[in-house]
Formats: sequence, structure tokens, C-alpha cells
Amino acid sequence: MLNLYPDSLGANLSAAAAFLSREELRGCFGSVYVLPSLYHSDLDRGFCVVDYDLNEELARPEDLEALKRLGLDLKLDFVLNHASVMSPQFQDLLRKGEDSEYRDFFIDWNRFWDGCGQMTPEGWIQPEEKYLKEMFFRKPGLPLLMVRFPDGREVPYWNTFYQKVWDEGGERRYLGQMDLNLRSPKVWAFYEETLRKLASYGARIIRLDAFAYAPKAPGRRNFMNEPETWDTLARVREMADRQGLTLLPEIHAGYEEGVYGKIAQQGYMTYDFFLPGLILDAIENRTGVYLAQWAEEQVSRGIRTVNMLGCHDGIPLLDLKGLLPEDRIQGLIDLTVQRGGYVKNLHGAKNMYYQVNATYFSALGEDPDKMTLARALQLFMPGKPQIWYLDLLCGKNDYAAMERAGEGGHKEINRTNLSLAEASARISDPCVAKQLELLRLRASHPAFAQDSRITATADGSRLTLAWERAEHRAALEVDFRDCTWRISTQDN
Repeated sequence: MLNLYPDSLGANLSAAAAFLSREELRGCFGSVYVLPSLYHSDLDRGFCVVDYDLNEELARPEDLEALKRLGLDLKLDFVLNHASVMSPQFQDLLRKGEDSEYRDFFIDWNRFWDGCGQMTPEGWIQPEEKYLKEMFFRKPGLPLLMVRFPDGREVPYWNTFYQKVWDEGGERRYLGQMDLNLRSPKVWAFYEETLRKLASYGARIIRLDAFAYAPKAPGRRNFMNEPETWDTLARVREMADRQGLTLLPEIHAGYEEGVYGKIAQQGYMTYDFFLPGLILDAIENRTGVYLAQWAEEQVSRGIRTVNMLGCHDGIPLLDLKGLLPEDRIQGLIDLTVQRGGYVKNLHGAKNMYYQVNATYFSALGEDPDKMTLARALQLFMPGKPQIWYLDLLCGKNDYAAMERAGEGGHKEINRTNLSLAEASARISDPCVAKQLELLRLRASHPAFAQDSRITATADGSRLTLAWERAEHRAALEVDFRDCTWRISTQDN
């Protein structure tokens, strides 16, 4: 599955479809994951959605049809927890206040906390400490935004993520992502309508972004609340099933918390956010032991994953807590930073932010041999491989893009937009060509199937990953001492 923004390879999705139609790309991919800037959005490069109509400057219906003609299934995002302040629903609330039909589409802070604290002179309830002590917030202070109603009243609303407020010409202006109220029937009608719309675009897989923040209850953790999270997912899955959609919940949590296993137990695919760090560790520390252990666990527990190396967010390393020793995790973070990566700590607290921002190629020291080995390892590990376009094209850390983005733009280090000519020119690079060869093998050889038998054996610096199905077999043998590897195949 190729992963990209609609304007990552050329100016729009039409150009990306043209790139994917090149002969060199034939047979490499079965699906494509287009990030949500193809919708109308205003922040976070797509993840602050105004509405789920297509932004036709970047993606038109005929572009989606072009991908379908190439035989590519489509994966799209649905952000469960929040919507942009520029969404029709929030704008209606700003215009009409108490008379808005969307008065309770978002979470009125004071109604949520009624009976759980004291009203402050500023007009918002300060919850009692017993309700707050277990809660997790993504930014300093309480997650609220004071919204000015037409009658001049200031009404607090729940705001987990970004916000910016200023006055312009005597009017209040906002930017931000407002949390949706799961107690509102209108929110559930909106969910149903959105899934129907995404299915009409040809989507087959829906990534659920920020779903773990959506179910809220006073005194609960405010992240992955149980059983509310599972109840919410089950209700969304019923809607998705009616549209023929498969859900892929996205969540970051340390291995030791076991969240990945809980998601799998509920019957969902889950992201393998452990694999990027495990492969870095295997290559840099010259052992495949931890990779083999993780492969064996997936097979024995029936955990279905989408795996990756890099992605639009960065390289997750703190997810490895409990899977790798703490000093090894810190060593990987330090090494990636030494090679030009960037770490943004949450709330200024060390080891709270779960990603290191860098291209995977730069994290590997921009070594093409390590990059091809990393790709081979990804493709032979269990799971459906998701391929970040910039990894495929051996992209390097983009410091100029970070500077252009300004404060908070650290993720742009790994989001370089390439022209169609630039992307096409990279195809002939030996490292890129080898990755494409590996992708064609993974996509075409009959040993790689959902019902295949997967085995992983590690002995010191040596690792063997093998897939077997009937008379078909494909095996990767690696010696991490010198990063040499070979693939053998057998069929009929």
C-alpha cells in the first residue's frame, strides 16, 4: 500500500496517478492510502477537516477513478474526535449561538462537568482534582476554548488539540480542532453520512484517526477509556459494514500497555508501530532477536497488522517501551537525532512525544544498502506493508521545509513534495529500483498470502523470515554483522 498526500508526487492526485501508471511501478502496489488533505481542511495538513467533500484543487473524482483503473484499492482517513472551527457545524454555532441546531454537536465544557466542580469567575467550571488526576491532556492546562456567542456570552467548549484565537476588526477569530460530542444524535448522523461519502469515493479501508480521544467521561483517563472506546468502535463498525468498509483504528501506545493486543482481540487490524524501531535496532545493533520475537507473537496470537517504516508523522520509537530495553530505545532516539532527526517533547516533558521526525533513509545514515535491507525486512515481516512515498524514493531530511513551516512545522522534515519530473528521475536510482523489485516480489509471489505459514528464527546476528503456502516458499536470510542478505523462492 503506497502512502502519500495528494500533492506528494506532482501538484495533485492526477499527477500521482500518472506516476503510478509508469511501467516501473506496475505490479508493485495493490492499494493506495491518500492522506486527508484531499478533503477541505485548514490545519495539520489535512487532519483538521472542514468537510469531507473533495478539495478539487488536489483530488477530483476522475483522479480516484484513475487509481481504480490501475487496480488500486483506496484507503482514506476519518477523524472521529474533532472537526475544524471552519466546519459548517461550528460556523453555524458561531452565528446562531443558543439557537443553533449544532449547539450540542460539540462538547459544552460546563454541561459536561456539571456537578463535578466549581464555576470560576471566567465562566468555566474547574473540575475537582479527584476527576482530573487520572486524565491525560495533549497540551498544558485544561483543554477548553472560550467561544463567543452572538449575544456576547463566552461559552467554554472542549478542545483537545490545536487552538488559536485573536480579534480582528472587533470580531473574534478562531483556528482549531473542536471535539465532537458523542452524546449528540447529530454527531452519529454525521458519522454515518461521512462513511457513506467515503465509500462513494471508492474507499475500501478507513483509518480512524484520534478515535481514542473521542469517548469522554468525568474522571476517566480521557484516552482509550474502557469500555466506552470499544462501544464507540463497535457502533462505527456497524455503519462501516453497511458500506463495505474495513476499519483500521490508529493509536500510539507503549508495547507494555498491550493496547495493540486489545485492538486485535476486538477483530480489527492494527498498526504495527513497533516495526520501524525494531528494524532500526536490528540493523544498528546487529541482531534480529527482537524482530523474530515480535514476528512470532503476531503469528501465534493472530494479530493482523498494517506495518511500515516511515509515515507522515515520523518514526515511532517510544512505542517500543516494554519490547526493547529502555537504554536501547534511548540509543535509537539519540542516533536518529545525531543523523539530523528532530524530537518535539510533549508539554516540554522528556520522553513523552512518541515520534522522532526524520526520513527513514536519513535515520539509517542515508545508506542505500541499509535502506534496501530495511525494506526487505518490512516485506517479509507479518502484515500488510504500507510504503511511505519518500522512503521509497530515498528522501533525505528536508530542513528547508521545516523552516518554511515555522513553529510546529517539525513534521515537514519528512513530507517533501516532489514534482512529477523529480519523482520520475529517482526511479532509476539503484536503491529505488531494488525496492521496486522487492515490492513486485511481495505482491506477486504466491507464498505471500493471508493463510501462509510464517516462521522467524534468530541466532545471534542471523535472522531468517520465511513464508510458506502449499508448495510455495519465500525466505529472507540476513546476517546483521555486515548487513548482507539473500532471498530464495520456490514454487511448483
